[in-house]
Amino acid sequence: MRYLTDRKRAEGLGTAHAGVEHFWRVKLTSVALLILVPLFVFTFGSQLGQDHAAVTAYFARPFPALVAALTIVVGFKHFHDGATVMIEDYVRGSARKAALVALALISWGAAAAGLFAIARLAL
Repeated sequence: MRYLTDRKRAEGLGTAHAGVEHFWRVKLTSVALLILVPLFVFTFGSQLGQDHAAVTAYFARPFPALVAALTIVVGFKHFHDGATVMIEDYVRGSARKAALVALALISWGAAAAGLFAIARLAL
């Protein structure tokens, strides 16, 4: 049996007893997106207006493909975390569970489709 004071037992925990892990995960993905989005814009923007062969040859190089893939994965992870907070705050009952499942299917399905498109271009 552990003898902890109430303060020591509650330290670092919020009302949901989950602490600040979710908050820091969202902040970490936002900082990552601050770096990745400009990189993505500059790598992808240079290919606007090019024909399919030029874009395929460009994304066959590792750096542009990696930047695009990381932007897609981190962006959809950030979307999933933020939308999860909104659903948990405003939706109640079984609709909450259905909305969380639909959110997971949409966000991870879109991320998988984006990675598949990048892989098709790169390979």
